Amino acid sequence: MAEQTIPSDTPPPGDTPAAARDGDRRTGAGRRPDAAVVRDALGVGVAVGLSGLAFGVTSAGSGLSTPQTCALSLLVFTGASQFALVGALAAGGNPFTAAAGAFFLGVRNAFYGLRLSQLLALPRAVRPLAAHWVIDETSAVALAQPTRRGARIGFTVTGLTLYVLWNLTTLLGALGAEKLGDTDAWGIDAASPAVFLALLAPMLKTTVERVVAGLAVVLGLGLLPVLPAGVPVLAAALSAPLVLYADGRRRGAADTLKKEGNR
Repeated sequence: MAEQTIPSDTPPPGDTPAAARDGDRRTGAGRRPDAAVVRDALGVGVAVGLSGLAFGVTSAGSGLSTPQTCALSLLVFTGASQFALVGALAAGGNPFTAAAGAFFLGVRNAFYGLRLSQLLALPRAVRPLAAHWVIDETSAVALAQPTRRGARIGFTVTGLTLYVLWNLTTLLGALGAEKLGDTDAWGIDAASPAVFLALLAPMLKTTVERVVAGLAVVLGLGLLPVLPAGVPVLAAALSAPLVLYADGRRRGAADTLKKEGNR
């Protein structure tokens, strides 16, 4: 009898750990055409990258110089945090409070990085550079791909397109802010939050996630008139531990009632 071989992209028979199954899936099975991945990545990169124009205008309108505005996009490169920072400064908030709010918004990228480090498995020398591109959009495109090759292509194309366009449009927005006059009258500062919400909404699939998002909105908007600029963002971050604590108590009580009912 001829020796039977198992293709390298097919999981071995029998039970395997979840990580092994994921690795097998990422390296071969269900592979998408590279052109399709590039098309999707370019679409996301171009659509979101153009909103850098809104950041450039808003940042210049808040009092930051063009070099300062461009430095934020080059070095920080996470839109929600950048808008939070310049928004708090424009409202007269303390710079340290504004920076703290922007920092907490950016912490989510660290959690993306934990997942992407396993998925992309990039060479050690490349990881520090790739970490700068770990944001909502690159993570969403990479995680949507069924193979590791697709994830790498999606991450790279999205990150490169978005980084170039975001910084270019930031510069154009900052330079053109003076010609627009009163930037608040145009409502341009709402562009990036709108994009962020559009990306976030489809991810809220469970009741707990929706409750966290809803409570964050209530805390952020409700405390806006009574707290210094930047602080409501920090307060809104408390929605996650509060909801998770309440959900844990609810599950614990339900388990206790179930056990008592089985006696």
